[in-house]
Amino acid sequence: LLPSPIYVHAFSSLFAKENLGRMSEEQLNRYDRLINEPSNDWDIYYWATEAKPAPAEFEHDVLDMLREFAKNRNREQRLRQPDLEYLFEPPR
Repeated sequence: LLPSPIYVHAFSSLFAKENLGRMSEEQLNRYDRLINEPSNDWDIYYWATEAKPAPAEFEHDVLDMLREFAKNRNREQRLRQPDLEYLFEPPR
């Protein structure tokens, strides 16, 4: 059973909320490429969950961070996209 497209977007939004404020400029650039260059969001989801191998150009520390996030070791409920207030918070 595949997760819904809404879940895929919630997954990436929750990852962004948790990680963007801690990323270096280089990591932010890699993240930007990762989420914007592939033509299919499902590819990113499959790479993050290790259901499919990622192309070499996307094998980097940011994808490793996304893979770790996908493991959800704390078993958090990730059913909805976060509110957007975090976009306006000062960096941590």
